[in-house]
Amino acid sequence: MTPFAELSQFRVDISEHIALVTMNNPPVNAQGRVFHEEAALIFDTLSDMTEVRVAVLTGAGKCFSAGADIKGRAGVERPAGDIWQHNRRARECFHAITECRKPVIAAINGPALGAGLAVAAACDILIAAEEGSLGLPEIDVGLLGGGRHAMRLFSHSRIRRMMLTGLRVPGAELYRLGVVEACVPQAELLPTAMNLAREIAAKSPVAITLAKHALNTIEEMSLRDGYRFEQNMTAELSKYEDSKEAMLAFAEKRKPVFKGR
Repeated sequence: MTPFAELSQFRVDISEHIALVTMNNPPVNAQGRVFHEEAALIFDTLSDMTEVRVAVLTGAGKCFSAGADIKGRAGVERPAGDIWQHNRRARECFHAITECRKPVIAAINGPALGAGLAVAAACDILIAAEEGSLGLPEIDVGLLGGGRHAMRLFSHSRIRRMMLTGLRVPGAELYRLGVVEACVPQAELLPTAMNLAREIAAKSPVAITLAKHALNTIEEMSLRDGYRFEQNMTAELSKYEDSKEAMLAFAEKRKPVFKGR
């Protein structure tokens, strides 16, 4: 039995050192307790799987993820402590993606709204289909949130417009703004994401893991502290066989053979 055999709202397919993670909670991949728990389990598990070097995250159907399960919450009396437990699960779901030791590529196949935007923003590299979009519709459904995640992607004015009006930013505009690496026809989305994943998977898994760790750590550091941390990661990487192999291969003008150690 695979570690993902009992998932109910996700599919995980692994090949060529790539985990294709598909949100599969029709019709719009809305997020509730099961979604958050399964997502956290998946990305924590991928962190420990040596056969996986990179992940691609996408949605089944026409939505990436429409965010919180509003229909499941509307009119429901919530017991004491429930909202805080929900908030905690949602936070940990997003952090599990960000903190996954493997890079995660978001293949945004449709709208990524509210908590769906947070899922996309938690990924390392974003690619959108022409039908893809990012938005913060909470202002129209009695909720708030998502602005801090959007700050990793958008400018001051655009974030506030999105949060105060519910504006959705379509794929082509996301590409113009530099939020996504590419905006492609729907049929080309997964092939484009998988090609990028293969490019990353061909690198030293040790170097990729340390590089992602460094990027996560220095994001909110000063220039001096951040660069010092990167220098320390370079020193750490130099202890591994893969680092020595990369240098030898470069000097000998050949393709390196990485062993992940």
